[in-house]
Amino acid sequence: MQFDFTKLPPADRYRLLTNFIGPRPIALVTTRSPGGHDNAAPMSFFNVFAHEPPIVIIGFSARPNGSEKDTLTNIRRTKEFCVNMVDMELAEQMILCGVNFNSDVDELEFAGLVAAPCRKIDAARIATTPCAMETRVEQIIDYPGRAIVMGRVLEMHVRDDCLDAAGRYVDPAAYQPIARLHADNYIVSDRQFELKKPAHLEPLEVGHVQPAHMETR
Repeated sequence: MQFDFTKLPPADRYRLLTNFIGPRPIALVTTRSPGGHDNAAPMSFFNVFAHEPPIVIIGFSARPNGSEKDTLTNIRRTKEFCVNMVDMELAEQMILCGVNFNSDVDELEFAGLVAAPCRKIDAARIATTPCAMETRVEQIIDYPGRAIVMGRVLEMHVRDDCLDAAGRYVDPAAYQPIARLHADNYIVSDRQFELKKPAHLEPLEVGHVQPAHMETR
């Protein structure tokens, strides 16, 4: 089957893209409302963009009536937000935060999530999240009814049990993030496996420093 995206209705483009590009990690984004309330909203158009500089990227869409979501409005005003990663312990509370409440509703309180202070931004983080990233806006790219926010990570809070004894790598038995597939379908990373490039092919990689005895094209 062929789908011409230059002619396809937006709803069909969304359906195809989200069905085949996944799983997509979930950012439970916390911001501060003008009245000082804690706003929290899950975003599945989210990923890491780079490590130097440390950039995460989030895609926002408007509400069905065309109005801008509170999270994006808060980000535009404060230029700050916190990304909280989601595991199974937070899954049900994450869904509650997806309800489009009025901006004066404290969504962390409503969902029963414990707020903890951030160190470098004026927003709360979720105390029980496996990982929280304090982030400052680097750039916002606007489209009609859409916006892409690029944020620079300033500080990361990691739950102690999520890392190995050396504090370098994630312990897959402790940190099993959930991600969105399509519609209301999610997946948890409880089955992990390791794949490595064959060591004997390493000298053939572009940019690899070749041993003196090997010829290069």
